[in-house]
Amino acid sequence: MRIAVLLMIAVTSLAGLLSCSPRSGTASRGSESAPPPDPGASNETLLRGDSGLTGAVSEEEFKAMHEPRKDQAPAPLGAALDLAGSRAYLSLPPNATAPLPGVIVIHEWWGLNDNIRHWSDRMAADGYAALAVDLYGGRVADNPDSAMAFMKAVDATRALDILAAADSFLAQDPHIKARRRGAIGWCFGGGWSLQTALHRRDLAACVIYYGRLVTSPEELRDIRTPILGVFGDRDKSITPQTVDQFEGALKRAGIPHEILRFDADHAFANPSGANYNGPAAAEAWEKVRAFLGKYLKQG
Repeated sequence: MRIAVLLMIAVTSLAGLLSCSPRSGTASRGSESAPPPDPGASNETLLRGDSGLTGAVSEEEFKAMHEPRKDQAPAPLGAALDLAGSRAYLSLPPNATAPLPGVIVIHEWWGLNDNIRHWSDRMAADGYAALAVDLYGGRVADNPDSAMAFMKAVDATRALDILAAADSFLAQDPHIKARRRGAIGWCFGGGWSLQTALHRRDLAACVIYYGRLVTSPEELRDIRTPILGVFGDRDKSITPQTVDQFEGALKRAGIPHEILRFDADHAFANPSGANYNGPAAAEAWEKVRAFLGKYLKQG
């Protein structure tokens, strides 16, 4: 049944939605959306934040934090589909019926690979319609040099369009009809999860794993979304000092939030990376599950 529904969505549903400009769907927190991005604006104008793509370290140091391991992720259980002219991966709970809570899954700097598909499958097993987006235009990196190049080449306007389309898909697909939708991302994707909350005011939850942060209370005041931040105290990119500034800005902006800190390095939750810390990753995941359940499932 699960495969049949996924194939039906991938092949036949929402052709009109995916070929047109994305619209904001209905959410329990209201339907207000941020103004559409200015097509002529630069990445610096669109992306709020006061740190570069690699945080407090150089590009070479950042690449060294992400040495890949050779472990293979489990076989994907979902289905590929087209989303606003980009590819995406959808995983649904077994025998699920609408309405379902929805989560936009945003890949880290490697791209939409099997590790991210597996994360989506884990969320589907928890009862969510998990839609993993691709912000790299179909490219997947297999070494740090390629990953750095792909990350730096991302166009902010295009990325925000894809994320808006993902939000609309989860709200409007007849097999999903998500009234509450959240976003989650790791590293590169963690920064984009925060940007999604800044640009999609009807988002119901935002999870940031050690991603690029915004530390200005004035900029964060646009957010209408509870935030969960997951960070490593040994992270030299997104440093504890930057996390302190982010947490302080969230408090001053009046944004509901929870900040989790672990005795771990950058990318500690990535099982395909050399910095993977199993106990910290497992503890963080249980906290993430509780947070998403509170804001996307309850009520």
